Parts: sequence; C-alpha cells; structure tokens
Amino acid sequence: MVAIVIADASPLIALARVNGIVWLQDLFAEVVVTTVVLRAVLTGRFPESEAPIGTALAAGWLKTVEVDMADPALPDLDEGEAASIRLAGTAAVIGMARQRGLIPSAKAVFAQLHASDFRIAPAVIHAVLDRCGESVKG
Repeated sequence: MVAIVIADASPLIALARVNGIVWLQDLFAEVVVTTVVLRAVLTGRFPESEAPIGTALAAGWLKTVEVDMADPALPDLDEGEAASIRLAGTAAVIGMARQRGLIPSAKAVFAQLHASDFRIAPAVIHAVLDRCGESVKG
C-alpha cells in the first residue's frame, strides 16, 4: 500500500461528488493535502461535496500539511497540462477502487461524475475501464 498521497483540489472535489473520499482511506496508508488545497475546497459554498472532506479531516486519516509558498513553481506546465494531470489522477483512484472491489463499477462512477459536470477525457476513461476489465461499449 502506498504510504502518502498528496491530493489536489480537483480530485478531492470529484471524489466527494461520487462519495469516493473514503476510497482514499482504503487505498492509501496516509492521505495528505496542503492547507492551500483545503482552503480552495472548503469554501462553504458546496456543503454536499465539502461534508465528506470535513468528515475525513475530523476522523484524522486525511491530514494537512503547510507548504512554503516561496518554493519555485512546477516546471513550465500550462493550466491545461496541469488539469490533465489532475484528471488522470482522479481516474486512477476510481480505477484502483474498482480493482480493489471498493466499487462495483468504474463506468457507473465515471457516468456520475459526467452528470455532475466534471469532465475527464474519454481516452483516459477508456484506458481505466480497459484496465478494470469493464467494456467501454457494454
């Protein structure tokens, strides 16, 4: 089991929308987010998706860490590239949850995310579904 996962705001929001925050606890030994990410996620404007994140924090398995903002930014990633990396991470967690039996269908979770207006590239979804053994057409 992986020791630490540092999550960005997009995966946390997406997983909260599909009741998947708890999968992180089952998939990873420790889940750490920065205080900057938490401020971006816990705004008070979206109580339905913020509640599971708050519950994970209160339970203690979702931990926060302060990051020195004086550190240099990541090398030359434009927002599109950064967004693609975040979306691929979300898809990977969904795939891992399916492979570990935490959810009965990755395809259903992707459909739920799509219905909530959260988009992941079809090629990423197809790759995850193939890895999980779920037919893309079925």
